Amino acid sequence: MVRDKERAGMIEESRIDRTIVIDGIPLPDMLDEQMVRAVVHGFYDEIRRDDLLGPVFAAEIAADAWPAHLEKMCDFWSATLLRTSRYGGRPLPPHLAIEGLEERHFRRWLTLFRATVQRLCPPEVAQLFINRALRIAHSFRLAIAFHRGENAIHIQPIGEDVL
Repeated sequence: MVRDKERAGMIEESRIDRTIVIDGIPLPDMLDEQMVRAVVHGFYDEIRRDDLLGPVFAAEIAADAWPAHLEKMCDFWSATLLRTSRYGGRPLPPHLAIEGLEERHFRRWLTLFRATVQRLCPPEVAQLFINRALRIAHSFRLAIAFHRGENAIHIQPIGEDVL
């Protein structure tokens, strides 16, 4: 009985002491749900005003559907960086359905995203967001090319240095 309580205590303690590591970097304590929400809402405010991306998003997301989309994106980034289990969707299929989505759209998306996280987050948190966004963009670009039957061999990652 004592041994079971000790094990239970050790398990509970290990859960409390467990550090989340993202891309080999311990998650900074200041990154929380409030910061994720600020980034998502701030970023999509920029997207909706953008001359290139605004029309793409307006064609895909009805005005009354934006609150649900923002919540879904908060869930996505919470799951991605905070390791919560709130996001249960599949982010790629909606992007596959957008005709005419090109590298220039991803570059602009990444530029706006980087500006948003650099404005709202401490540098180490901003870099976590940016690194993950760069990888997501590259993965989506490859998947879109494959889906369209295009040769993806020439698709290189978009580096932060060219944004």
